[in-house]
Amino acid sequence: MVNVALLRGINVGGKNKIDMRLLKQTFEKAGMNDVVTYINTGNIIFSYKGPSTTELPRILEEAIHCDFGLQIKVVVRSFDDVSRIIKAIPYTWKNDKDMKSDVMFLWDEIDDESVLMNLVIKPNIDTVKYVPGAILWSVDKINVTRSGMSKIVGSKLYKQVTIRNVNTARNIYKLMQNQND
Repeated sequence: MVNVALLRGINVGGKNKIDMRLLKQTFEKAGMNDVVTYINTGNIIFSYKGPSTTELPRILEEAIHCDFGLQIKVVVRSFDDVSRIIKAIPYTWKNDKDMKSDVMFLWDEIDDESVLMNLVIKPNIDTVKYVPGAILWSVDKINVTRSGMSKIVGSKLYKQVTIRNVNTARNIYKLMQNQND
């Protein structure tokens, strides 16, 4: 089964530096197959043939801690999970000079539509959707400073998500599709 591991907070601002080549080796040592990394922010596509994927985050977190000495939170999503998320993103959403659109992948413990009640959403500025496994958030760049999106930083919720812009999320999905064929 094809999965993606999304690591939170690596290679950002010079903190929690991990070389992707070495991370790939860590995943392979942990029993993952067909391991491919995508950009330097902790996106690892892999296949896993074990009996249960529910233990994958713990297995990968322990492997990362063992090899790098870092406590990094890992979210694992299956091909079907990511497919459902990507299909829920409006085609017009992008991350460019005019628009900021993000996918906030949720920790399993908070993966419920009620998580939206903990957000500051400005209806005339923000477009926010829940889809199982993620919150989708888009705002015109001209309104970013007025958006509720920036209010999430530093909140309890912020520590329970890992964020990718929609361009990155779509590219991860393409890589997963290549492995799933």
